[in-house]
Formats: sequence, structure tokens, C-alpha cells
Amino acid sequence: VQLQASGGGLVQTGRSLRLSCAASGAASAYDNVGWDRQAPGKERESVARITRGGIAQHYADSVKGRFTISIDNAKNTVFLQMNNLKPEDTGVYYCHAERYGDGNYWGQGTLVTVSS
Repeated sequence: VQLQASGGGLVQTGRSLRLSCAASGAASAYDNVGWDRQAPGKERESVARITRGGIAQHYADSVKGRFTISIDNAKNTVFLQMNNLKPEDTGVYYCHAERYGDGNYWGQGTLVTVSS
């Protein structure tokens, strides 16, 4: 397994969760890494991405101000702190690593369910 995600679960609206993704093998040589999510009946979307250098690269408009992505390169681990969760944040969250000129890697996904 090259991208191992964890931290999903069932929470109430307004609560927080922290997702973790540990990269190994070829995926650990990422140039940037982040999280995509797929809500029921919707297409997968990029939620947040960060470069290996630690500069936050992208947040979806819907999560700005609530989600924070961070990275520990020494452990090849990326985190997504999700605060003030809303029912529309419900979905499967996939860790996504990109290596320039090589390709993309996705983890198995972790389910986040936010109840109203």
C-alpha cells in the first residue's frame, strides 16, 4: 500500500476530524500531495493540496477557512484538519500524491460522514 489514509468517521455538524495519509514506496517521492473527496452522487473533487516544500497550494472554495492541510516530510505524512464540519462535507476522502513526470497515486479512501 503506497498511500494509507486514516481518521475518517461519523461526526455531528460543527465538530472536527483529522485525516492522516502515510506515503510509502514510489508515492513517497511526491512533488505535491493532498486530498480529493467524492460525495454521494457527485464527481470527485480536489479539496486541498500542498507541495513538498510545505506551501499550501490549493483549497476548494467550500472548505477555505475550515480545513487546513499540513505535511511532515520526515514521516512522508500529510494531514487534513477539518473543523466546523458540515453535512455537505460527507464523502469518501482519498489521499492523492503526484510525482511530476511520473503520475498520480491514490489511496483506498476513508469515509467521512457528517450528521445534521
